[in-house]
Amino acid sequence: MATSSRKYKVVNTPTIYFGTFIHSPRDEASKLDVCEEGAIGVNSDGVIDFVERDVKDIDSIVDKYPSFKNAEIVQTRPEGTQFFFPGFIDTHIHAPQYPNAGVFGSSTLLDWLNKYTFPREASLSSLSVARTIYSRCVARTLSHGTTTAAYYATIHVPATNLLADICSAAGQRAFVGRVCMDHKDINPDFYCDESADESIANTCLCIDHIKKIDPNYELVSPIITPRFAPSCTAEALEKLGKLAKETGLPCQTHISENRNEVQLVKQLFPEHDSYAEVYDAFGLLTPKMILGHAIYLSKKEMELIKSRDAKISHCPVSNSALTSGGAKVRWLMNGGVTVGLGTDVSGGYSPSILEAVRATTLVSRHVALSDGDECKLSVEESLYLATRGGAKVVGLENKIGGFEVGMEWDAQLIGLELVETTGDDFAEEEVVDKVVFEGPKSAGPVDVFGWETWDDKVAKWVYNGDDRNTLGVWVKGRKVWSRT
Repeated sequence: MATSSRKYKVVNTPTIYFGTFIHSPRDEASKLDVCEEGAIGVNSDGVIDFVERDVKDIDSIVDKYPSFKNAEIVQTRPEGTQFFFPGFIDTHIHAPQYPNAGVFGSSTLLDWLNKYTFPREASLSSLSVARTIYSRCVARTLSHGTTTAAYYATIHVPATNLLADICSAAGQRAFVGRVCMDHKDINPDFYCDESADESIANTCLCIDHIKKIDPNYELVSPIITPRFAPSCTAEALEKLGKLAKETGLPCQTHISENRNEVQLVKQLFPEHDSYAEVYDAFGLLTPKMILGHAIYLSKKEMELIKSRDAKISHCPVSNSALTSGGAKVRWLMNGGVTVGLGTDVSGGYSPSILEAVRATTLVSRHVALSDGDECKLSVEESLYLATRGGAKVVGLENKIGGFEVGMEWDAQLIGLELVETTGDDFAEEEVVDKVVFEGPKSAGPVDVFGWETWDDKVAKWVYNGDDRNTLGVWVKGRKVWSRT
């Protein structure tokens, strides 16, 4: 296969962004920072040079920052219907499963893997199939405002390398992992590594490929990916742990997603007291490990994860769709565990992190029905998990997730629909005759009537919005997607 040898380097036009900016404060998940008259200067490297508040005119900013004299100007509309928001970070998504999004029948996790997932992933041995699926998946996630994604690929080296190429070409920040699964008693014979040594060797081939296209991992990084403990032999887990230590690369896997899965781990690894201890025993439970789901953790496991500074990806849509359960996110956060959000396509039916934000608030309310109101997560907290929390999960909290000097411009422009008033005065008996059933003039599903505060508008976006509200997306200062 012909692969890209292009090293990622994009020189952007210096740009000043004017208007309303909304993000989560760095260490305060319970509120949003709203700047209505702001200006952010982004240099040619895609890095934020300045952040100014209470800006009355563009000329004053240009005078203050002469290096931006010839900068491009991007401005939100003045009527309060548009705002810049940090790009979403998807900390857990299976790119090869994208065609199956929404297709799971009444299956639960282990049955779903065998009926839907493994056959779909096996089909990516064909590069034409892989190109079609991966190109569409990356394009679709970008359209939903996902600027960073931690992708699980398949066992196939050429297809995994292709996913890395596609992410690089599209400009999406990505962690791309070839899945390792060598346990012949657990995995299907048509979709399984031949041995632990093959798992390691093929993983190294994918690491080497990404090094060639992005030597400093500025945009695309390899990520070591044991699918989950049952899919790997002890030999493979041990060697993957050593590889993680030698390379310093991030890792991702699953933990405690389903009760039957937890029982299976106990059967396969009886010498270890818990699921978390299995990963810890093989050197995989580190600050660079992303653990997907974490629904059925014991208190001891949670404390072990915290002590190792491993991270959690909460996947509420998938957890609900596959009847896996409701993760106790407040409990994890109160325990000091770092949490971000994942779509978990295709167990999750949507590639939208906004959908995951919405589901996070709703699932927390279901958990609260049995565990108390303190379990509820607010809109503000869920958006924090989608941005700042996700940035911590992938180890990029000083680069992305908010709008601060020195951080990179990973952002999305959100637009809402302002409902025009008729201005008519008419008697009560005339009301029926005056009603006009007419759809909104734009495709966006969020209606703003003019009385809403910014907190109200953001809440409407979270509960009613979708990709039609995403007007533009930037990664590292480069515009990578636009609705127009």
